[in-house]
Amino acid sequence: MLAFSMLALRATCRIKLHNDPRPALKSSQTDYVYSILHAHQVSAAIEREKGTAAMVSQSTDGDLLLPGFWVLGIKPIRGSNRAHNQDKGGRSALNELIAHVQGGSPAYIAVDGPRGPRNHIRKGIAVLSRETNATVLNIIAVPTRRWILRKTWDRLQIPKPFCRIDAYFAEPLQPTESESVEDYRRRIQTSLNELEANYDGDEPVQAAALRKAKAAQTAD
Repeated sequence: MLAFSMLALRATCRIKLHNDPRPALKSSQTDYVYSILHAHQVSAAIEREKGTAAMVSQSTDGDLLLPGFWVLGIKPIRGSNRAHNQDKGGRSALNELIAHVQGGSPAYIAVDGPRGPRNHIRKGIAVLSRETNATVLNIIAVPTRRWILRKTWDRLQIPKPFCRIDAYFAEPLQPTESESVEDYRRRIQTSLNELEANYDGDEPVQAAALRKAKAAQTAD
């Protein structure tokens, strides 16, 4: 059912790209990787570039996304961050993504997933970029009409059929020789969050309010 829905959205939604740096990067034969928010996974998949690989978490959310990724031609690579000192396949999946990018094809990671907190980017995207010398493309995808799952930690967005999806790119980022993985991670995080604040600023505010409300319920 989800696979059919993804195909329907791909057929009916119009994609509008803003500040797309990819033609220049392709002209200079520069590899690149996409950095997106977990909330934008559906819209990003619809805008997908042929040959892209994506890290998909070993979770229920990941299971639901797999059929849609397959029908859209996205190569899913399963893996999640370590939790409770248990390996969830994250390093193995990252190694597969590294090999994929080194082979000349793009990849993307939902950088604040799979459990959040929203807008807190994990280091995988920084490691992927450094290991492959690939440019990081921060991108947010904002449907003009959408459903928002307001009680989920990421406020997952699902475009409505026949809407326009505006895809906004930040300035491309590359690691410097002097900065650590953590410094690079923070730079990617700042850029991506500023991009969302500029073009869809109410969403991170609403997500923060949800986190605060859940924290208060837990404290009670």
